[in-house]
Amino acid sequence: MLLIGLREGLEASLIVSILVAYLVKTDRRHEIRYVWAGVATALAVVIAVFTFITIVFEQLSFKTQEAVGGTMSILAAALVTWMIFWMRRTARGLKRELEGEMASAVALGSGAIALVAFLTVGREGLETAAIMWSTIETASTPRPFIGATLGILIAVVLGIGIYRGAIRVNLGKFFTVTGFLLIIVAAGVLAYGVYDLQEAGFLPRLTGDVGSIANLGNQVFNIASTIPSDSWYGTLLKGTVNFQPDPSWLQAICWAAYLLVILPLYARKPKTPARVDDKIVHSA
Repeated sequence: MLLIGLREGLEASLIVSILVAYLVKTDRRHEIRYVWAGVATALAVVIAVFTFITIVFEQLSFKTQEAVGGTMSILAAALVTWMIFWMRRTARGLKRELEGEMASAVALGSGAIALVAFLTVGREGLETAAIMWSTIETASTPRPFIGATLGILIAVVLGIGIYRGAIRVNLGKFFTVTGFLLIIVAAGVLAYGVYDLQEAGFLPRLTGDVGSIANLGNQVFNIASTIPSDSWYGTLLKGTVNFQPDPSWLQAICWAAYLLVILPLYARKPKTPARVDDKIVHSA
């Protein structure tokens, strides 16, 4: 979760920095407060949605919780995948696109400036909230939330440092490397979503026994005695890649199929290589 918080937080920080830098460059410093108003509103909406969903989820029956949790985990995995490929595709033109939106917003007035900030930051916030919720829902401790919060705080510090010119980061390599890592995380989230749907009975039910692939509910293996879930290394593996010591055949198949499809696609060099310049947010 620290990785997700760091990446999503840095994306949001860069977006805000580009918007602010544009206003500084066009001598409209007095309108920066509208950007912050849009950011604050977006964060408030994300927190409200996250809280509402959590409260409603706790009132559901066990079977419904498993069904909703499994569906949300699968959607979160799809969202992470989309986010990774979207960033690689649009990174080169991100600054130009945001500045174009701000130019149009400035012509319309302060409300439009706040709206641009609200929509761009709100999108990143909702993505992060969806991923966080699907992970925290399956955890028995608040560690995923703490990790995500820490990642966001680090990202904010990095974003400020990059904007001020005090920190230089090869953002292209950063997003590429974290993209590969997030694909592995997403595979684990997908597998756990399948597990929840099996528990809910919407997919082949779990048997609780190690058996053949003939029954997709059978376990591939069970190494819970070797890697206990409550051990420090079990917790580390669970928190980083959603490792499960007793996966079902259906989980293993979905996990492997996802990686076999997505990793080669992501590793393939794009026709127009995306480049994220670490100077794009440095104000003149």
